[in-house]
Amino acid sequence: MARIVVVGAGVGGLATAARLAATGHQVTVLERAGTVGGKLGRYVRDTPAGAFHFDTGPSLLTLPDVFHDLFEATGAKLDEYLDLTPVDPIVRHVFPGGGPALDSCADPAEFAARIGAAFGDRAAADWQRLWRRAARVWQASDRDILRRPIDSPRDLAALAWRLGDLAAIGPGRTLRGLGRRHLSDPRLRMLLDRYATYTGADPRRAPAALVAVPYAELTFGGWYLRGGLGTLADALLTRCLDLGVVVRTDATVTRIDAAGGRVHGVRLRGVTAPVPADVVVANVDALTLYRDLLPSPRRLTGLTDRSLAGFVLLLGLTGDSGLAHHNVFFPGDYDAEFDAVFGHPGRGVRARPAADPTVFVTVANDPVVRPAGHEAWFVLVNAPRHGTATGAVDWRRPGLAEAYADRVLDVLAERGVDVRDRLVFREVRTPADLDDATGAPGGSIYGTAGGLLRPANRGPAHGLWLVGGSSHPGGGLPMVTLSAQIVADDIGPAW
Repeated sequence: MARIVVVGAGVGGLATAARLAATGHQVTVLERAGTVGGKLGRYVRDTPAGAFHFDTGPSLLTLPDVFHDLFEATGAKLDEYLDLTPVDPIVRHVFPGGGPALDSCADPAEFAARIGAAFGDRAAADWQRLWRRAARVWQASDRDILRRPIDSPRDLAALAWRLGDLAAIGPGRTLRGLGRRHLSDPRLRMLLDRYATYTGADPRRAPAALVAVPYAELTFGGWYLRGGLGTLADALLTRCLDLGVVVRTDATVTRIDAAGGRVHGVRLRGVTAPVPADVVVANVDALTLYRDLLPSPRRLTGLTDRSLAGFVLLLGLTGDSGLAHHNVFFPGDYDAEFDAVFGHPGRGVRARPAADPTVFVTVANDPVVRPAGHEAWFVLVNAPRHGTATGAVDWRRPGLAEAYADRVLDVLAERGVDVRDRLVFREVRTPADLDDATGAPGGSIYGTAGGLLRPANRGPAHGLWLVGGSSHPGGGLPMVTLSAQIVADDIGPAW
């Protein structure tokens, strides 16, 4: 039995702790915040009309079998803890220039029919050809990448890729290039581009292999958890406590002790004695780990290429908007948005808030999360990370956040959804706020910008592992949960 310390109580940390405790290890989780969940945050606002509840992080659960496997591996059933509800449409896409919206769903034939009805038979046929390619990419990724350690480019190169898999993955090609090659309708290209943002990347630079992301969502479905996705954190915490895991909040780890090339424990702020450990699992951003907790300058290479961040409005509204659970309102010029959000440090072009951004609106039809006759809106806009570098924005600059919140509401009104006269309240959350709340450097949602190779799960010191969205296999609830499986399997059982 090993003494294991997990640094961070995000979904990856809690999932790893539960798996390791279920196999006989002595596990302690240390979390800097006062609550667990990490980026799976929540906010409650009480009003005279009643309480509004918001998920401030992920709003959609995909690949449900990953979570069923997690709970079964710890001796429980997912359905005993959480109420999964399928979402249809998964996303309602509203395109610039008017015309029909497109509702995505988890039935490939039905989605193709919806594309045909909205955009014509050629568009539907294009999508089906792309879909066959996406299936090959997904199968290769699921088999060879997502469920095993990938420590270096050499590991990727050594995989026994089938020739058909390599042709589908298209090494060196971008997601944008894939869309241009297969999709004649610009609206479908825009829809495909959006999935690069699921990994925090620019579709003009993101690898074509990310076509696996929409395939997973639109094949296995999108799901909502009644009461909000934050209930997943509650369920994982309960599972950990039932298995004997010690969970300490308000416990900030300042250093990992790794003298002699192996971990010995961690140091806590305000505490003299170290917390001893045979194994440390770091559920923190890899940049934070290698810059602050275990300084490793060589491993910082590439970690400063940060993913996009998010600017968020939490809106309490009166009435019924008639929107779907998830809605995307696209801009007239998608490239202008990416130019703004990422900037171009090499040319000295500063990042800035996009003037005409894509606006994501989540409206859960769940009486648990809003008073009767009201709606709780989560509004997300792609945004540059917080900071003073060329590729960042100082979101603490006086007046900026409120002015941009006004702009986002104006953009929604311009796209036919004017809620300014229905507001009960609004809360503004910037990338700087996410940095403060979760320790995500600059408020970058996914760590480094999306790609096939992220920091390895096995750290440079014996007994150190990395888990979570900034490490392999990447960000998003299912990927983070798969990273926990990889790490727990690598550490192995106590017996």
